[in-house]
Amino acid sequence: MKQHTFRRAVGGALTTLTGLAALLIVAMLAIILFDVVRGGIGHVSWSFLSQPPSDGMMAGGIFPALYGTAALTLLMTLAVMPVGVLTAVYLHEYAPPGSRLAAAVRIAVVNLAGVPSIVFGLFGLGFFIHFVGGSMDRLLGYQELNWGQPGILWASLTLAVLTLPVVIVSTEEALRAVPMDHRTASLALGATRSQTLARVVLPGALPGILTGTVLAVSRGAGEVAPILFTGAAYFLPDLPDKLNSQFMHLGYHTYVLATQSPDVEATRPLLYATVLVLLALTFVLNLVAVLIRARTRRRASASH
Repeated sequence: MKQHTFRRAVGGALTTLTGLAALLIVAMLAIILFDVVRGGIGHVSWSFLSQPPSDGMMAGGIFPALYGTAALTLLMTLAVMPVGVLTAVYLHEYAPPGSRLAAAVRIAVVNLAGVPSIVFGLFGLGFFIHFVGGSMDRLLGYQELNWGQPGILWASLTLAVLTLPVVIVSTEEALRAVPMDHRTASLALGATRSQTLARVVLPGALPGILTGTVLAVSRGAGEVAPILFTGAAYFLPDLPDKLNSQFMHLGYHTYVLATQSPDVEATRPLLYATVLVLLALTFVLNLVAVLIRARTRRRASASH
């Protein structure tokens, strides 16, 4: 009886502690959101979203930064999706048991996930810009820097490397969720391994793959450190029209407004409004992932 009472007391204490921890996190998020919404909601308007900065970024809008963030995210998605999905397909569907190559790839993915984002920026500067871009300039005969300088292409590829572990892990989990019986039945009916993959496995894993991709995109859209060295511009009202063009970014624009403004009080409303737009963009991307996950669960429940 005493032991049962002790266990109930310990269980109640753990429940209380975990509940308080969760409540603390929610409270911190609520305070941050309340402060950002209160300071920025009155300054978000169509002109703010559609105009470039002016008066030394102490007036105007954020359209170049909004456009640059969207273009960067799109290029990053186009770069990371094929590589991440194909890598996960090889690891789960084709790699033989005990494969050293598969083990090495998984170790590399785990290590990539733990690398600080600023290191990815330095990697992008050294590899994509100086090595790849510089080599392209020499091969194409450019006398001045053309590809060997910061640009939106190199920034998007750097973010693709950063978000690659998220896509690989989520895709592999989605493939693992497809029942093995579906594969066996397809092969028993005479389908080849590649046909089974294309017509049975990937369609069944598609919602999970899309969920992981959206989560990776939402993370990459808010990253600033990797693009500091690879293409983000301090002030550039012109929109990027080439792959080697520099661009403005909402995250970097927020940093500039917070640290480089000659008049902090004058730019504070713009700062809050920019943060609000960036948070709204990130929340929308995460909401898309939640909706995809919920739809996947409903389909799975209906099929059973």
